[in-house]
Amino acid sequence: MLPTPALSPSKARGRGSPRHLKERLMRCPCRKKTESVTYAACCEPYHRGDAVPVTAETLMRSRYSGFVLKRADYILATWHRSTRPPFVNMVADETWLSLKVGDSTMDGDTATVTFTARSLIKGQSQVMHEVSRFVRESGRWFYVRDDARPEPRVPAKS
Repeated sequence: MLPTPALSPSKARGRGSPRHLKERLMRCPCRKKTESVTYAACCEPYHRGDAVPVTAETLMRSRYSGFVLKRADYILATWHRSTRPPFVNMVADETWLSLKVGDSTMDGDTATVTFTARSLIKGQSQVMHEVSRFVRESGRWFYVRDDARPEPRVPAKS
């Protein structure tokens, strides 16, 4: 049985707190800066376990938001059991900057999503390009692995 992606009360970031309210009203991290879709209307229902992403691309976007918001529990819960690590190491001083989704293909219960994510780690620009594989089991999509990049991260060219 997979862990539920819903946050435990201790990790819920004080659902009525000013920080939680600010988070809910912010632009969702998985969206372009020109889009005004809020986190509450986009990825929060997945992170809370109130909804399940219906496409592999939606799952990938919600996982990106999970990395931005350091929701390791959600990342693990959406990782397929055959490739899931025992824990996810969230880099404390990593700031995610943007997500650009490329091709997305689906063939029955398998899919791939190509994307590029940019971040800063200790002020150093990073670019992560990935062709992610997903599988659907019992109506739920799971991240399986990255098929494209040999190194997890590469510094961005200046």
